[in-house]
Amino acid sequence: MVEFRLELVGVPVSDVDRAKAFYVEQVGFHADHDHVVDEHTRFVQLTPPGSACSIVLGKGVVDMPVGAQQGLQLVVADIEAARAELADRGVEVGEIQDYPWGRFLFFADPDGNGWAIQQLPASA
Repeated sequence: MVEFRLELVGVPVSDVDRAKAFYVEQVGFHADHDHVVDEHTRFVQLTPPGSACSIVLGKGVVDMPVGAQQGLQLVVADIEAARAELADRGVEVGEIQDYPWGRFLFFADPDGNGWAIQQLPASA
């Protein structure tokens, strides 16, 4: 069977520099690539710490309305530490919500793209 790995997800933004600063300086993603291909194309790849999957934002690389990406999810071992770190960096994060399938925290980027952070239950 062929192995399929999800490694890149597009995130539509209105201002590439503002979005890059948010994800790198506030959320803590690593800036992998920032290439201006031509006057119509800029490719910015960012990776969450410890993740095998990256996001791409830029000019001419994502064909969906700004802010349309919803339901992106990060998984952490300690959701309290994640919330504290994001809040300390100026990210507007909600309160931690507890469910039988895990503990969750939600935030959005400056364009309204929605993210969830999950801490898996101990039995998972």
